[in-house]
Amino acid sequence: MASQDWVDKDFYAILGVAKDASDADIKKAYRKLARQHHPDTNSGNAASEKKFKDISEAYSVLSDADERQQYDAIRAMGGGARFAQGGAGPTGPGGGFEDMFGGLFNGGSGRSPGGYNPNAGGGLPPEFADLFGGGGFGGQTGFQRKPQKGADRTATTSISFAGSIRGTSIGLREPNGEVIDVRVPAGIKDGQKVRVRGKGQPGAAGSGDLMVAVSVKPHDFYTRDGDNLRIHVPVTFPEAVLGADIEVPTFDGEPVKVRIPAGTKTGRTLRVKGHGVKTSKATGDLLVTIDIAVPSNLSKAAEEAVKAFAEATAGASVRDGLAAKARL
Repeated sequence: MASQDWVDKDFYAILGVAKDASDADIKKAYRKLARQHHPDTNSGNAASEKKFKDISEAYSVLSDADERQQYDAIRAMGGGARFAQGGAGPTGPGGGFEDMFGGLFNGGSGRSPGGYNPNAGGGLPPEFADLFGGGGFGGQTGFQRKPQKGADRTATTSISFAGSIRGTSIGLREPNGEVIDVRVPAGIKDGQKVRVRGKGQPGAAGSGDLMVAVSVKPHDFYTRDGDNLRIHVPVTFPEAVLGADIEVPTFDGEPVKVRIPAGTKTGRTLRVKGHGVKTSKATGDLLVTIDIAVPSNLSKAAEEAVKAFAEATAGASVRDGLAAKARL
């Protein structure tokens, strides 16, 4: 991300937290907004899609201690400075990678070769650095400016849902043929970034880093909710009414037994502990939402059984009080 973006965007406001918010508060706010604006639940909603990208970008910066410190320092200068981009395109000094799996590099971010580097020397632009120990005045020799690291570079890549849960590795190819191996940790979320140290632009104080933004493809069956996984499982009417033990699939391939309590309604969610996303810090759960399946074709015996059930429950009404609720 370019430093100018950091000046223009208030990531705290995007997440709705105070500037002194704790890591836990930032994570809580992000999870709430991510659930609200996730593309899986807002298909075709351009506004929600943009909001989801904004909150993912804000969280990726504020959840990283180093980047949050740099962001706060840049924002503290009040937005009067303008920052150069670190990269110069596919053939310039900024490099330019080609993702073997379809991701494309953007321009460099953060530091500019030979220019202002917000990651070095206390975060001061060149005109301030001269006053406080940079190039001196009127040609006089002053203190030597602190050597700066090279610029960071950015890349994007897309991985499968399975790769995000289990972890995976991708290869990013340089124009000169060199391949950079990027290890994506298990449990990474859509929009998070992976840092590859020392693979950015070269500099006097060492090379910068490569920041790879990861996009996770959706899954047909599983939906991620924080560190939990959500699934929908159909049950029969007798199973819902009388209760039953059923088997449901899990991401690791081993089915687990789930007890359906008698009288379960459509939409009820049951929790299976420890079968969600596993990261180095926590393990989520599997959240099973029950859908009662209504058969479209019945045998003669089944039809007669349903009629008998209807006659046996004829005195019960499931719509009592509905008219009162409907009044405006």
